Amino acid sequence: MRTVSGIQPTGNLHLGNYLGAIKNWVKLQKESECLFFLADLHAITVPNDPAELSANCRNMVAALVAAGVDTQKSILFNQARVPQHAELAWLLICNTPMGWLDRMTQFKEKSGKHKQRSSLGLYGYPVLQAADVLIYQATHVPVGEDQKQHLELARDIATKFNSDTGSEVFNLPEPYIGETAARIMSLRDGAAKMSKSDPSDLSRINMTDDDDTIAKKIKKARTDAEPLPGKLEDLEGRAEATNLVGIYAALEDSTPQAVLDQHAGQGFGAFKPALADLAVSKLSPIRDRYEELRQDESAIDEILRDGAERAQALAQPTVDKAYAALGLLRG
Repeated sequence: MRTVSGIQPTGNLHLGNYLGAIKNWVKLQKESECLFFLADLHAITVPNDPAELSANCRNMVAALVAAGVDTQKSILFNQARVPQHAELAWLLICNTPMGWLDRMTQFKEKSGKHKQRSSLGLYGYPVLQAADVLIYQATHVPVGEDQKQHLELARDIATKFNSDTGSEVFNLPEPYIGETAARIMSLRDGAAKMSKSDPSDLSRINMTDDDDTIAKKIKKARTDAEPLPGKLEDLEGRAEATNLVGIYAALEDSTPQAVLDQHAGQGFGAFKPALADLAVSKLSPIRDRYEELRQDESAIDEILRDGAERAQALAQPTVDKAYAALGLLRG
């Protein structure tokens, strides 16, 4: 089992990033050969500040390692250090019908009313995503609801390439269905995802927040006046309450129903302090390790160089096969 997954190197990592993806990566590396990459080539499909992008990449490495990604067990790297990603993407772009990309919903969402001003990279980035996993002959790819369409496209691209060239260059990766990733919502609006772009800092718990700030934000989190019920179905329609229960369950490696079993009948005056104590106990060691790691740029760059070397060794055979299948002369 070989699993490949990427993450955007964005700044201001928050609780949603940790519980929604990073925590599951840490578990996944115990049962699979894992390649985790920072999607910096995807990041440049929209305007970026170069210095900020570099800093975000290093900070993301620090966060992943602090959270438990083991760079001895897993391969951790950034795309830009493995040029085979871009190389294979071009070979696949030349074999991918534009009609397939026209159906991709995320381009429509990200480009909005400015489609003609969007970059060609933003339009074609699903092909780079396909290359990201096909290049390593991944057997499984962790996907959320918003990424299922992209994995289906990767499988379609692989099938078409193999068929058109009469080859078997690419394996068809399967979706990885492990533990359901926690969907963490804003502390100020239970209907909106926790996001670094939210203008209110009270809407999220940043991975750099100190203990007092974590506790304060949870105390100020929006809730309702009703106590916690004993059954999960009775939380329906109570978005903010559902979110806090979900956060508690994800931090405790439990289930929302188990949380309700423990806290049924409590009002939020009692539940929020318990949640704050739990959050501080789980997040403060990660934060402290993160702050320590991010100060040592040379150590972070060494992690990325080592990961890139290992990733290139796995990627190059697939690229060579793709060139040969297309009849391109090399060497």
